Amino acid sequence: MSRASITIDRDFTVGPVPRRIFGNFVEHMGRCVYTGIYEPGHPEADENGYRRDVLDLVKELGVSVVRYPGGNFVSGYNWEDGIGPVESRPRRLDGAWHTVETNAFGLHEFAGWAKKANVEIMEAINLGTRGVDAARELVEYANHPGGTYLSDLRKKNGSADPFGIKLWCLGNEMDGPWQIGHKTAEEYGRLAQEAGKAMRLVDPSIELVASGSSNRGMPTFGSWEQTVLGHTYDVVDYVSLHAYYEEKDGDVASFLASGVDMDLFIDGVISTADAIRASGKHSKYLNLSFDEWNVWYQTAREGDDLPEAIEARGEWHVHPRIIEDEYNVTDAVVVGTLLNSLLRHGDRVSIANQAQLVNVIAPIRSEENGSAWRQSIFWPFARMSELARGEILRLATTSDRFDTAKYGDADLVDASATWDEERGRVALFLANRGLDEAADVAVALRGFDTGRVTRAEVLQIPEGTDRFTTNDEQHQDRVGLIPLNDVTVEAGALHVTLPALSWAVVEIEVTKA
Repeated sequence: MSRASITIDRDFTVGPVPRRIFGNFVEHMGRCVYTGIYEPGHPEADENGYRRDVLDLVKELGVSVVRYPGGNFVSGYNWEDGIGPVESRPRRLDGAWHTVETNAFGLHEFAGWAKKANVEIMEAINLGTRGVDAARELVEYANHPGGTYLSDLRKKNGSADPFGIKLWCLGNEMDGPWQIGHKTAEEYGRLAQEAGKAMRLVDPSIELVASGSSNRGMPTFGSWEQTVLGHTYDVVDYVSLHAYYEEKDGDVASFLASGVDMDLFIDGVISTADAIRASGKHSKYLNLSFDEWNVWYQTAREGDDLPEAIEARGEWHVHPRIIEDEYNVTDAVVVGTLLNSLLRHGDRVSIANQAQLVNVIAPIRSEENGSAWRQSIFWPFARMSELARGEILRLATTSDRFDTAKYGDADLVDASATWDEERGRVALFLANRGLDEAADVAVALRGFDTGRVTRAEVLQIPEGTDRFTTNDEQHQDRVGLIPLNDVTVEAGALHVTLPALSWAVVEIEVTKA
């Protein structure tokens, strides 16, 4: 059995839990929108075509903010195509995913869905094929109360009240050569600066996100942020990060240590942003928006639903199946560690969006005219969103280690924790990255008098199966949370035994000592 010890002290905190880190992402890609959140005629569809079964799962997942409409899609998107009478909206080719976009679902439909889902909107603008004028006009259409052509057009199209969108992304992955309208850091930095200025002239209350590096392995990582923030630091509130992880060539050890890479990525962007702050003599600190992250099998999978396969066949389809990854136990443990990384950095990572919400590399799956269900990765997100409240606790963790090919040695036990003083609860989120051995975890709770355990659940390999076990439409509950029984509490201490390859949550009653 491996071992780990964790010390928690009431007086050592990182900062308040930023609720926006429990965000997600809806892109016009594959079946995320159509037959995902929106399917008129489905038995569960409401009067607006929103699938109620999917809405129920979104609420259970605990999503706080949703980024829309892309993603690569947004860099070729005209927002005006998605407003007005549906029958008059143009059908367009989407070059990003080689599909046909019907525009039956646009800004008004998404705003209506977001209201029903009780999520905040994070709107992305097109800085690939468009620029300053389209950006400021979209803000006016969405947020101005009335009395101008665009705000009155919104009213004419059915929304008397403004949408009041506060969060805006200045383009998407503009450092990537795959991006429609890809730009150098200098080109993008100047465009983002001017677009942001123009948008704030329309609505000074909005918050802006500059497009950072698409991943830590980009050849321009670091220099991109330095140049872009040199232009935009005074205009924007956040800089974005994107990262996807997968198990490659059977290297499960490195995959399980993906959170190490996320830690390094976050720390690197913070260092660059703070250097720009110092050199530019700026007063504010710039925070981070990790607005795309997840497990995504980009290289290890084959199939007709890959975007490159669709493009190679020269086909143009309406919302085809694209990258509908099925997630297993290992993936869920990795997602839990990525959430731990985001939470531990909650003093600077203010926003995070798992990508995407339904069907496309998603925690929720649905079938056309069929049911909707939870994938394995649903559970760590849902429980952390539910229980991570109050203050983030700064942990001192000592753990047995394991070797990885990509990241050197890493902790077998990964953890984060929060303290909700109002409810009198400490929530501890734990992952055992060990494939073969259970882990004995001893937790010292300083500054607290401990009470009973109020929640103890674990996601592990189901009995009689292996780590590759998934949920599907016929077997929707094979992988999920079950009671964690190996938990004991005594004065100022907690002992937990984690099964091999597992993610767990333990919540206990506490009062100040």
